[in-house]
Amino acid sequence: MTVSVPGPRSRLLWAVTGVVAVLAVVATVAWTSGRHHSRAGADGLPHTAVEVSRSRCGRGWTDPAPGLRVFELHNTSGAATEVMLENPATHAVYGEVEDVGPGTTRELTVRIGTGTYAFLCVPDDADALTGPTVRVVGGTASPAAVPVTEHDLIPPTLGYQTWVGQGLTEVVRLTGRLRAAIDRGDLAAARSAWLPAHLEYERLGAAYDAFGDADQAVNGTDAGLPGGVHDPDFAGFHRIEYGLWHGQSAAALRAPAAALVKAVTGLRDSWAQTRMDPAQLGLRAHEILENTVQFELTGRTDYGSGSSLATARANVDGTREVLSRLRPVLATRYAGLADLQRQLDRTQRLLDGFRDGDVWTPLDRLTRTRREDVNAAVSDLVERLASVATLCDPRRTV
Repeated sequence: MTVSVPGPRSRLLWAVTGVVAVLAVVATVAWTSGRHHSRAGADGLPHTAVEVSRSRCGRGWTDPAPGLRVFELHNTSGAATEVMLENPATHAVYGEVEDVGPGTTRELTVRIGTGTYAFLCVPDDADALTGPTVRVVGGTASPAAVPVTEHDLIPPTLGYQTWVGQGLTEVVRLTGRLRAAIDRGDLAAARSAWLPAHLEYERLGAAYDAFGDADQAVNGTDAGLPGGVHDPDFAGFHRIEYGLWHGQSAAALRAPAAALVKAVTGLRDSWAQTRMDPAQLGLRAHEILENTVQFELTGRTDYGSGSSLATARANVDGTREVLSRLRPVLATRYAGLADLQRQLDRTQRLLDGFRDGDVWTPLDRLTRTRREDVNAAVSDLVERLASVATLCDPRRTV
C-alpha cells in the first residue's frame, strides 16, 4: 500500500490495498553517499532520511533493500517542494508528498519491489530535479502510475461538457412540466413531476462547480438562511419540495416554480460559453458520492418527498458518466478500476431494491441493518473514488 503519511495536502496514492509482497534480498544501488541513514522506527519499519532540495534531491537512500519502508523527506531548501518517488525511465509514480515546507520533514511510506527508482523534487517556482537512480532486484514490483497531465484530461472534459448540455435541456423540459402542473393547480401531478426533474439535475453532479451561484438557485437548501425554510431566499427544487409535501397551495408555489424554470433555462442557455476545468474532473467524480454520504444518506436534504435514496441512485448514475469519460485515462493507471465498476453495480442493485415503480422507500423507514448496508456500500465507493481523484490530479514533472 503506497501512502503518504497524513499532513498538509498529503495524499493516498495508487497502491493496491492489502498487497504484501514477500521479496528476496538481492539489491544493487547505482550511487553511494558517506553515511548510512536507515534505522528502525517505532512502527517496526526501516526509516530512511532523504534530503529534498534543489542541490541534493533524493540524497540519502543508500540501502535499497526491498520491502515496506518509510522515507523521512527533509527539505533543506528555502522553498516548499513536492516530492515524488518515480521510475525515472517511465515517470510512473510510486508515491508522493506535496508541500514539504522549508526546514520540515514529512514521511512517505512505500513498498519497494523490483524496479528502478529516483526521487523527483518539484520546488515551487523552479524546475523539477531528479535525484540519483536506485535499483532494487528481487520480488514483485510495486504498483505505480504515470502522472496525468491537463492535456490528457481535455478530451474527457469536453465530452462531459457536451453531455451536461444535453442533460440541462432535459432538466428544462421536466421543470417546465412541473411548473405547468403547479400553474393549473394540480398538486398531485406536481408531486409526480417533481422527482424526475430533480433527479435529472442531480445526475449532472460533476458540473455543479461550473454552475457557480446558479446552483444555489436551482438546488440550494435552507442551510445558513436566517428564516430557514420560510426565508425568501430559499429557492429551487427543495423550496418546491417543501411546499408540495407540507400542504402549501399552488398559489404559494407558482413564483418559486417560475424562478426555478428561469434558473435552469439560464444555465442551459449559458452553458455553451462555460468552460469546465479539466484538472477538476477526477475530483468531481469523487465528490458526487462523498456529498451523497454527507447529505442524502443523513436525510439533510429531504424536505418531505422521502426521495433521498432516489437521489443517491441518481448520483450513482452521475458518477458512472464521469468515469465513462475518464476511462481512457484510468485504464492503464488504476488497477482497481474493474473492482470499482463492480462495486458501482452492487450499489446500484442495492438502491434499486428500495424502489417500487415510481415510489421509493423513505430513508427513515429503513431498518437499521438496511441503512447500514447502504451507508457501507456508498462509503466503500467514496474510498475507491479517492484514488480516481488522486490519479486524475495533474502533476508538474518538468
